[in-house]
Amino acid sequence: MSVRELVVLGTASQVPTRHRNHNGYLLRWDGHGLLFDPGEGTQRQMLRAGVAAHDLNRICVTHFHGDHSLGLAGVIQRINLDRVPHPVTAHYPASGEHFFERLRYATAYRETVRLVQRPVTADGELDRSPSYVLEAYRLSHPVESYGYRLVEPDARRMLPERLAAHGISGPDVGRLLRLGELNGVTLDEVSERRRGQRFAFVMDTRLCEGVHTLAEGADMLVIESTFLDEDTELAVEHGHLTAGQAAGVAARAGVRHLVLTHFSQRYADPTEFERQARAAGFTGELTIAQDLLRVALPKRR
Repeated sequence: MSVRELVVLGTASQVPTRHRNHNGYLLRWDGHGLLFDPGEGTQRQMLRAGVAAHDLNRICVTHFHGDHSLGLAGVIQRINLDRVPHPVTAHYPASGEHFFERLRYATAYRETVRLVQRPVTADGELDRSPSYVLEAYRLSHPVESYGYRLVEPDARRMLPERLAAHGISGPDVGRLLRLGELNGVTLDEVSERRRGQRFAFVMDTRLCEGVHTLAEGADMLVIESTFLDEDTELAVEHGHLTAGQAAGVAARAGVRHLVLTHFSQRYADPTEFERQARAAGFTGELTIAQDLLRVALPKRR
């Protein structure tokens, strides 16, 4: 049975706190695991969350600030220590390749797993798997930063009552799906298009075109909201979003489930992020991320 869920490993910005680890997010997408922005302590958080190195197929780094990447050394060495039986692909901004290399070879260890480096050089499609297309789009931060999006290809939902009306059943359903027409009956007559799911991951950035592109039509948007709205000037200065800005993007993009994360240590009350997100007009499902939280992707429409 397929599982699509977000496992939150850490939610702090810049520095960890007593209650929030550095960043880290695992997306389970059917039998595939994508680890986003492994900050310091990610390996331990994986243990606490029941996530194994064998669960990882991709590592996606948005940018090379420490709270988003210092955990790479430990995670990569753990992948090799546990002899993960499949290749692992790493994506990160091409301008930070020297940082990736330093973290990959921070200390001595035995390499047993093929780690494929696929740096991001431009907006658009990065890679494909049978169940999704992985895309990246440039963000606005003091260092080069990219957000990521998974797009599941659209499919067809067969309509039993229409199939029955045309006398189509059993193996003929599969033939019609493959051929597009059977005995004069077209696929459009007995089915409807089922929109594929979309997941977007947006970290450190100001408002920019890339944010809106990534968020458009997302079933789940994981997005930084480092600051509250009263600190908008600080957010712009340091290349971040406020709760209201992030929620405003989600509302305009038609996001179904919004996950706010990457909170500054200056704020003690996380409920204020929820209040400001609602005030910005977001009416969908809303999660204020906490470490070790599991969040299921919304069911298909």
